[in-house]
Amino acid sequence: MSSLGDIVHTFPAITDAKRALPELTLDWVVEEAFSDIPLWHPGVNQVIPVAIRRWRKHLLSRGTRLEWRQFKNSLNQQPYDLVIDAQGLLKSAGVLRCVSGVPTAGYSWRSAREGLASVFYDQRIEVSRSTHAVERTRHLLGAALGYEVGDQTGRYGLKDLASRQPMANADSATPEPRKVLFAHGTTWTTKHWPDECWTELAALCHEQGLQVVVPWYSDQERARAMKIHAASPSSQLLPKMGLEELKQVMASMSAMVAVDTGLGHIAAALEVPTISLYGPTDPKLTGAYGADQIHMKSSLACSPCLKRSCQYKASEFAVYPPCFGEITPELVLSRLVEAVH
Repeated sequence: MSSLGDIVHTFPAITDAKRALPELTLDWVVEEAFSDIPLWHPGVNQVIPVAIRRWRKHLLSRGTRLEWRQFKNSLNQQPYDLVIDAQGLLKSAGVLRCVSGVPTAGYSWRSAREGLASVFYDQRIEVSRSTHAVERTRHLLGAALGYEVGDQTGRYGLKDLASRQPMANADSATPEPRKVLFAHGTTWTTKHWPDECWTELAALCHEQGLQVVVPWYSDQERARAMKIHAASPSSQLLPKMGLEELKQVMASMSAMVAVDTGLGHIAAALEVPTISLYGPTDPKLTGAYGADQIHMKSSLACSPCLKRSCQYKASEFAVYPPCFGEITPELVLSRLVEAVH
């Protein structure tokens, strides 16, 4: 409900379900900030927003109680045949139980991220936790709805994708330079590729004739984006954009470079060739999924640690977090050149 990456990872399961059951009507509960995203998939009928993040700040207020009742009422307006918890958390299982008198399905105790959530399900489905998140969700929905997933790669199935081919300049036969978007923002401090690496890569891209496109959303991301923009004379600094507008920009890119972030997963869903950089997280379980997705990760013994803070001191290493020390701008550029040519 509340993770952009998890939301995008669910799209291939929706594609499978609609292919197997064309008459299926599927509604999706998601945090209000992401309420537009599930509708990118043509198989989603409607989105029911939830505001748990906001409600937590004012749990006892009259307004929160009123909104919670309205949310529960909205869940019970349709005669659902089944409710599936695709996340496997106590939070999502609690929302699932708000639907009255309807069979429920979710991960088994051993399969759920939070095993206790499984006690809320009527149908408990075993799916290996060592499987990629996309495949876990595909097999969960397949088992819950009664169809075989098969061994083919999942398809995101997004609609209305823009062309990624470089367009000719209206005043010249010379094609525009290939554009590469840098998805540099992420949540955990440990998942950030160092700023100096981004600026060096931007300069190298300029030398290679690649135009760097730099988005931003928060003030911190804007400060980093301005450094990257200053390092590459041909780069383009985007204005602040919402996800719907940024999705259209991303779909037109020749390639992307991303840390472990929701935008990287959107790039995979848009089938944009992407170089994804992983330090403390494991691409085998939650990495960008699909065609033309290149994962670069640390070989340090402590990686992936799956921690939001690093146990080492910054002063001890030339690059921090140290798990990014092996992922140099030169190496990233070499993979990027391969991706765009």
